[in-house]
Amino acid sequence: MIKDDTVEKIIDESQQGSTLALEHREKNTRKLYIESYGCQMNFSDSEIVASILSKEGFNTTQDLAEADLVLVNTCSIREKAEQTVRKRLEKFNAVKRTNPHMKVGVLGCMAERLKSKFLEEEKIVDMVVGPDAYKDLPNLIQEIDEGRNAVNVILSKDETYGDVAPVRLNSNGVTAFVSITRGCDNMCTFCVVPYTRGRERSRDPQSILEEVNDLWEKGFKEITLLGQNVDSYLWYGGGLKKDFDKASEMQKATSVNFAKLLELVAQAQPKMRIRFSTSNPQDMTLDVIEAMANHENICNYIHLPVQSGSNRILKAMNRLHTREEYFQLIDNIRRIIPDCAISQDMIAGFPTETEADHQDTLSLMEYVKYDFGFMFAYSERPGTLAARKLADDVPEETKKRRLQEIIALQQKHGLYRTQQHVGKVEEVLIEGTSKKSDAHWMGRNSQNTVVVFPKEHYKVGDFVNVKINDCTSATLIGEAVEYSKNN
Repeated sequence: MIKDDTVEKIIDESQQGSTLALEHREKNTRKLYIESYGCQMNFSDSEIVASILSKEGFNTTQDLAEADLVLVNTCSIREKAEQTVRKRLEKFNAVKRTNPHMKVGVLGCMAERLKSKFLEEEKIVDMVVGPDAYKDLPNLIQEIDEGRNAVNVILSKDETYGDVAPVRLNSNGVTAFVSITRGCDNMCTFCVVPYTRGRERSRDPQSILEEVNDLWEKGFKEITLLGQNVDSYLWYGGGLKKDFDKASEMQKATSVNFAKLLELVAQAQPKMRIRFSTSNPQDMTLDVIEAMANHENICNYIHLPVQSGSNRILKAMNRLHTREEYFQLIDNIRRIIPDCAISQDMIAGFPTETEADHQDTLSLMEYVKYDFGFMFAYSERPGTLAARKLADDVPEETKKRRLQEIIALQQKHGLYRTQQHVGKVEEVLIEGTSKKSDAHWMGRNSQNTVVVFPKEHYKVGDFVNVKINDCTSATLIGEAVEYSKNN
């Protein structure tokens, strides 16, 4: 499982640019076409937008030509995503010439950064809406209906959309994402998220539990708790994470941290699998690992982005942990949950990276031997601290070579890890038909590794014990033994 052009564990290349299709409300008379790019947070946000606009008289369509309103939910993480969105906007404007009543809007992370460019300079959109302003959409649509451009990119201190029930898009009906935090306080120098999604705030645990229970009622079997940095979840009655020290003694005493939230969710639905993404090493505490060990339904898998193995580069990235602290965390995970899978994000060629720094990254990988990884060459993102303060001084060919060395090592470790499953019987949740064979099911084990096996009489959504007979560096191949006790 190797992706060399993505930042987040949860960017799914196969979903990029997919359109949202929901069931139609009879009384709705207008058509909404919405395309999403970027990480799973963006796809989750598109569901929230569709839910809000459904109440405003919009049904979704996948036919661009019949749309009254076209929205692109954007991502600022990678330059490639930005270029793709710009090309799409040009395409929409070509359609607009033959369909003059059609309005075009940009949502999400790119909106905040490029509002004046899109609206005033290039005049390619009618509306720009930042990630915290979706509840203002009814007003903004009224503005553009009356012929005015509309903008709201104000970042909120408290918007979590906890009260908007998202409509599930492109769902397999088995697994779902549940957003628990928005924004991020970790000012990593390479990352644009704090500028596009604002400061970190957490969602009311009660609304999270209600969403999880509702998903179980609808037949979902696995959820992933989602946030830019889930480990730093902290609910004390609302407000920003950074203001927690100003909370009352009562608020502090009754606050809910991530470990506690994990336990609440695991206890609420003991047969539902729980995953979470993404974690930050500096916020991953022992109580989270212990909560995982104490609850069978919390999957034994942690995505733990490290970005570099060099202390000097980690400091330049403003990662608030050292190589040694990261090793200590890995050792604790291995001690408390011996069969826990761990995956990484890695950046090759960060500004000033030397050959010795790169060797530090390779030796860190040798120590951890990750199950899988998400690796890419550094590309400067406008608006980040690195772009403002650090020259992008590693030559492109050096970045590419280092990236290839990281990928090759990860493939070796991936195979080493999958081989450890061969001969074991493991519980697999069936998610759908295998991409390579209609006669096989595809699902994942607790460690998040893909498992394929002959279909027999089983169906999507079943928990099945599968004997692992063979593997590649990313996939386990087996045969079903029986239903597992969770069925």
